[in-house]
Amino acid sequence: MRISIFSSIVVTLATMPLVVFAQQAQQVPTTAKAAASNDFTGYWVSLVTEDWLYRMVTPAKGDYSAVPLNPAGRKFADTWDPAKDEAAGEQCKAYGAPAIMRIPGRLNITWQDDNTLKIEKDSGTQTRLLHFGGTGAGAPGGDWQGVSVASWDVEAGARGPVKGGGLKVVTTRFKAGYLRKNGVPYSANAVVTEYIDRVNEANGEAYLFVETIVEDPTYLNVPFITSTHFKHQADATGWNPTPCTAR
Repeated sequence: MRISIFSSIVVTLATMPLVVFAQQAQQVPTTAKAAASNDFTGYWVSLVTEDWLYRMVTPAKGDYSAVPLNPAGRKFADTWDPAKDEAAGEQCKAYGAPAIMRIPGRLNITWQDDNTLKIEKDSGTQTRLLHFGGTGAGAPGGDWQGVSVASWDVEAGARGPVKGGGLKVVTTRFKAGYLRKNGVPYSANAVVTEYIDRVNEANGEAYLFVETIVEDPTYLNVPFITSTHFKHQADATGWNPTPCTAR
């Protein structure tokens, strides 16, 4: 009898980890929306706390201060002609994925489906789709916003104040355009990596912090890194979709 009881205890202990593991596996979220540890949805308005002269006003031709352009990039920027862009119907060159978050205005973030986060920008009336769980191979690309592949960034705590709550987005396959409205270029081969965090203040206010890294061996000596901030709005007040402008 003692041997039988002992054997039962051993079998029970041996199978417990498998049972616990199976229970935990069943609890793993199956969609990006379910796995979200932070809520990025809602309306957000830009807080222009840096680079005011380059974001609120179109810089003069040849002014590419603080952008690490290589000689080819500077040569290209020096040829900027907004009239030519307008004639070609390419007023949206400064509203592509590498630069759209820097354009002052408002965001409306919603879930298009359980694995696709949609970011609408009223400035330039642009829409970005962030695809979770793959490579975005099904997305066509080739437009201003390209193809964005997103994932929840568990290492966000090492970079920002929200541990495990960050969003990482890698965007490729977009049209060549401008990092700034005055013709500072990026090529179609550039890669954009963004880290997005939401911070909730004790007074109820919430903010988005967006770190954008643009890597482009065609026109940049080193990656171009910017930090952009947004404040959460309770509703759609001020939401005003407007077309792109070349000037």
